[in-house]
Amino acid sequence: MKPSTCALDPIPTNFFKEVSGVLIDNVLDIVNSSLDTGVFPDCLKTAVVKPLLKKNNLDPSALENYRPISNLPFLSKILEKAVIIQLNEHLSKHAILDKFQSGFRTNHSTETALVKVVNDLRANADRGHLSVLILLDLSAAFDTIDHNILKNRLSQWVGLSGSVLNWFESYLTGRKFFVSCGNYNSKTHDILYGVPQGSILGPLLFSIYMLPLGQIISGHNVSYHSYADDTQLYLSIATDDTKSLDSLTQCLTCISEWMNSNFLKLNKEKTEILVIGNNGYNEAIRNKLDALGLKVKSEVKSLGVTVDCNLNFKSHINQITRTAFFHLRNIAKVRPLISSKDAEKLVHAFVFSRLDYCNALLSGLPKKDINRLHLVENAAARILTRKRKSE
Repeated sequence: MKPSTCALDPIPTNFFKEVSGVLIDNVLDIVNSSLDTGVFPDCLKTAVVKPLLKKNNLDPSALENYRPISNLPFLSKILEKAVIIQLNEHLSKHAILDKFQSGFRTNHSTETALVKVVNDLRANADRGHLSVLILLDLSAAFDTIDHNILKNRLSQWVGLSGSVLNWFESYLTGRKFFVSCGNYNSKTHDILYGVPQGSILGPLLFSIYMLPLGQIISGHNVSYHSYADDTQLYLSIATDDTKSLDSLTQCLTCISEWMNSNFLKLNKEKTEILVIGNNGYNEAIRNKLDALGLKVKSEVKSLGVTVDCNLNFKSHINQITRTAFFHLRNIAKVRPLISSKDAEKLVHAFVFSRLDYCNALLSGLPKKDINRLHLVENAAARILTRKRKSE
């Protein structure tokens, strides 16, 4: 577990880890007592929220330009870690989690989610079918979860009961937060909805809350894949197959109704649609989607990757190379002033991390497109070794 000191921690987290051998018995007593009694300690339920400007060029006087960063006591994360290990074992043993949910699961990632979706879309295109890809957008999904509904999911869907279920109810209720900005702290406020931000258990509890959604989508014969609160729907449509599109629109209606009844807000304005493939019927599909108020785009951004209607990822490669060369130029300016080790850290953080992200999607692309990425690698190598292009 990475050390992250909270303002409410009695001692710095790094120091706590250094003396953990002395304190381990006391920590175990707290964890075991909490699990035995089914009570999460009230003193660990308060979060410190710090506002962070999303981008440096944004107006700092506009509140919507800030991202709230929530920090919880380190001891609460230790307790959550003990619980999530057991909860994951139970979920895995009974195959409870949606198999098409890749968020925060072992051996799953944004890359595995995108590879599954893109492979399915390419297979549809190989059959001469069109595919309609819809990226659903939820507004503040983690913050609007209803605790009673989540408790019902834990009971009816996960099979928890007794002191275990009581522990989760205690964990969710009675939470508070205050905002800390510089030397100023706000008043403490109650948290009545949502899973705790910055917590260990929060993302998994959200996945459990969303379990019925997969059944709703599958019931309309629509394919889907999710990563946390990012859900992608996609449907294969053969030539002149209008019924499939009707099924998709009915599915969207049912999703919207389910989300409304579960206190989740589907942001229709930010929901994106992509039509992939060309079988002579795509114009009719586009017109029908437009008539329904669903605007089709030529490319969409899915989990940080730009996906275009031809699945050639040229736009994605353009963005990667443009951003990478921008950072390389800046690194080159300071290269004479820093050590080789520090230069490697900068290149890995700002360049190679972008080249590596979801690069399995680029398999099989034309060599000329891949060579553009090799040019970035070569430029990075020259900066690290301080060699000129001619050398």
